[in-house]
Amino acid sequence: MGRYYEGDIEGKFWFAVQSSNDADYFGVNGVEPNDYLYYHYDETHLPDIKEGIEDCLLNLGKWKNKLDKFFKDNNMYNDQMLNDQIGLSKDQESHVIEWYARLKLGQQILECVEKTGECDFKAEL
Repeated sequence: MGRYYEGDIEGKFWFAVQSSNDADYFGVNGVEPNDYLYYHYDETHLPDIKEGIEDCLLNLGKWKNKLDKFFKDNNMYNDQMLNDQIGLSKDQESHVIEWYARLKLGQQILECVEKTGECDFKAEL
């Protein structure tokens, strides 16, 4: 069982890596009236979204390209695969994977706002 987000963008939060409020990182705090966090981004949030993405890229460093290639060929992962295929140690894994998952969410938000002028979605808690 996983937690999903849906609306103008859709996806699944990374299990044991990504919290339901991870979109807060991109300049908008989710509103929590019930079992969901609701998010609304518009063009005024573009600087915060872009800053969040740049921060993700900075924290990922050399791992970003390696992870892009890895996940292009794999739709799942485990510790051994990350170690064997890209050299990511167990000590590095949680930090790097968390930033990569956050980057993917931020890129979805950015693309949606740039395409439509806004992005609304809800995230399961």
